[in-house]
Amino acid sequence: MSALKSNPSHLRQLELSENYLYDSGLKLLCDFLQSPNCRLETLGLRGSMLSEISCASLSSTLKSNPSHLRELDLRENNLQDSDMKLLCDLKESPHCRLETLRWKD
Repeated sequence: MSALKSNPSHLRQLELSENYLYDSGLKLLCDFLQSPNCRLETLGLRGSMLSEISCASLSSTLKSNPSHLRELDLRENNLQDSDMKLLCDLKESPHCRLETLRWKD
C-alpha cells in the first residue's frame, strides 16, 4: 500500500481480485482512496474475502470523500443484500460518481 500512496495520481485502474484482502486489507485501501490525489476510477475486489464490515468502510470512505471511483467489483465475497445496502444507497447519491457496482454473479 505504501507504493500506492507514493504517487496515487497516475493510477486509474486497480485489480486486486482473489488477493484475500479481508477487512484489514480493505481498511488500508480505504486510506488510499481518501487521499486527495487519488484518481482511481475502477477497483476490482472480486473474491477478496470481504465482509459487511468492508461494505461499511467503503461506504463511509466514499461518502466522506467523494472520489473518482466509477466502477467497483465486489463479486464472490459472500455479501448479502443487507451488507450492500449502504453502498447501493450511496450509488444513488448525486455526490457519488459510482456508476457500476457489481456484487452478484
